[in-house]
Amino acid sequence: MSWMPDKDPVAGDRKSCDALEFAIVPRARDIGNFEVRRALPQAARQMVGPFIFLDQMGPAAMPPGIGMDVRPHPHIGLATVTYLFEGAIMHRDSEGNALEILPGAMNLMTAGSGIAHSERTPDAQRKSGQRLSGMQSWIALPKAHEETAPGFQHYPEADLPVVKDDGVTARVIAGGVFGKRSPVKTLSDWFYADVALETGKSVPLDTDYEERAIYVAEGKVEIAGDIFEGPQLLIFRPGDRITVKAAAPTRMMLLGGATMDGPRIIWWNFVSSSKERLEQAKEDWAQGRFKPVPGETEFIPLPEK
Repeated sequence: MSWMPDKDPVAGDRKSCDALEFAIVPRARDIGNFEVRRALPQAARQMVGPFIFLDQMGPAAMPPGIGMDVRPHPHIGLATVTYLFEGAIMHRDSEGNALEILPGAMNLMTAGSGIAHSERTPDAQRKSGQRLSGMQSWIALPKAHEETAPGFQHYPEADLPVVKDDGVTARVIAGGVFGKRSPVKTLSDWFYADVALETGKSVPLDTDYEERAIYVAEGKVEIAGDIFEGPQLLIFRPGDRITVKAAAPTRMMLLGGATMDGPRIIWWNFVSSSKERLEQAKEDWAQGRFKPVPGETEFIPLPEK
């Protein structure tokens, strides 16, 4: 997804839960055919582990003939994670990868030294109409891997481990959660999980990772006696044992990882530890030096500011 400048999310009152560092209410923005809510980055907190960008897409009902069309645009210094709850997106990138992203699958595009991609509604769904919802994240790459070769990993829903208990279903998208480990190869230590809870059911938030957060996509949760209603990002202090209980049917993402090796600069769709590298990326896109996306003739021009 291409960066869309907007007002910062709002950091709220952490209430009485001492383990809670920030409660962030994402800002909603209509981008034409559906709405997105941005939880990261924001003024008070740039990252949780390597997560430097966190958007919730939809839910949106797209009637027949209407679709999402994100024209080719560039990235450097990051990896994108596209994870859908509903609907389908056609991914194409400048490395020649072209596939349909479906619900429950893990799609990790590593930009590294530079990649361009497009995201569009597939032809069949554009014709029939669809509901679209999900999460899109950017993972900042460690300094040692910021210029790694670009690539794309796709793991269908059936390849990701699932933990099921009475009223609890959790899919491990990346890293290790609840004793299960995802097969996804990552360049740093981070985790991501999709968790559904029935009312009254609870799960622990593992203490294995230094930085941890919960994004409540829908529903509401109880933590240490306080109620937090979605959509909301809850960021916790390291080390504290947390129990998350559903106060209503809830879907949430668990996320985080090791603290990054320094801050990052974000400009448009570029992430880097070096301002000079960002300037080079701007010039490369403006001058057409990125590899083109096969089958695409359009592109998003470099913003003027």
